[in-house]
Amino acid sequence: MKYEAIIFDLDGVICNTDKYHFEAWKAIADKLGIYFDEKINNRLRGVSRMESFNIILEKYSGVISEKEKIDYTEEKNNIYKELLSKMCERDLSDEVKETLIELRKRGLKLAIGSSSKNTKYILKQIGLEGFFDAISDGNNITNSKPDPEVFLKAAEYLKLQPEKCMIVEDAVAGIEAAIKGKMDSAAIGDALFSNKATYNLKSFNEILIIIK
Repeated sequence: MKYEAIIFDLDGVICNTDKYHFEAWKAIADKLGIYFDEKINNRLRGVSRMESFNIILEKYSGVISEKEKIDYTEEKNNIYKELLSKMCERDLSDEVKETLIELRKRGLKLAIGSSSKNTKYILKQIGLEGFFDAISDGNNITNSKPDPEVFLKAAEYLKLQPEKCMIVEDAVAGIEAAIKGKMDSAAIGDALFSNKATYNLKSFNEILIIIK
């Protein structure tokens, strides 16, 4: 078998929380009188909370201090976490759950590589607490995607060389991070349009075709 592990992004791959991110950032943008829409929200995918806020502030004509930035991003996260409390095991699709179980049966190590600092909370909400062999997320990295740090840390936690791991991503920044980390990748969702991934997935369970 070419790969010994698969490292998954969380949002948009294992589950979908984009709508909650959008609602939370929209609340902050509205508070500051900044225009914010779905197109801008798509630019935030795969990047850190502060970098996301800096993108939103491109539309802001005022001056904002670093402390205020921290306060606003914390407020956004509190709104987001409140919205996440609505999530439950029904937010994990049968296809994703069955595919993960089958990959486990085939002897693959499974990990999460996400820029989110709420990864463990989300996994708990959807019934996957303790399921993955390693979790690398926004709490243990200093550089967000397209920097490969989050994936390289996941490989390190799995005690594997990067080339033994395959990345599954829905964001272009994540595919670029995999390339920089010298890891093969499988694109799903928006990442398909990058034409940069090793594999393109029409559905999540097509991972089983790659991992024979």
